[in-house]
Amino acid sequence: MALFGNNQDTSMARQGNGTAPAQLNMVGEGTVFEGTLRARSDVRISGRVVGKVIVEGKVMVAPEGAIEGELSATNADVAGRVEGEVHVEERLILRGSARLEGNVTTARLIVEEGATFDGTCKMGQLSAEKAAALGRAATTGGEPKQRDGKPA
Repeated sequence: MALFGNNQDTSMARQGNGTAPAQLNMVGEGTVFEGTLRARSDVRISGRVVGKVIVEGKVMVAPEGAIEGELSATNADVAGRVEGEVHVEERLILRGSARLEGNVTTARLIVEEGATFDGTCKMGQLSAEKAAALGRAATTGGEPKQRDGKPA
């Protein structure tokens, strides 16, 4: 990395292929976030989120992290605590320290020894409607439309 006037490009906003690097959003340890957290890139939760987490990317819940509410993401890796509905489009990993209370819908589920899960699990691909609603909610900030408790 060049400093102090060298002609080499040191821009942190670029990678070798000219695209912006993947962004990581964080809720730090000791932080409490209340409301709806929406992101178009990965999120690491080391603090506590009370509300909805809607991510078009990967959600990582650290061992000290917690979500109390709905989690919707493309992928999720949980080592902490989640209480609520979980909808993961591709792969959900429950690490050995994970504590999950709630119903899960995911294409693939990996559970390490020591993890606890109290709820139901529905496996397979999310419906096209559910996947599209997840993408819309993360990119536009809009809530998925519901009619009688079902996607419209």
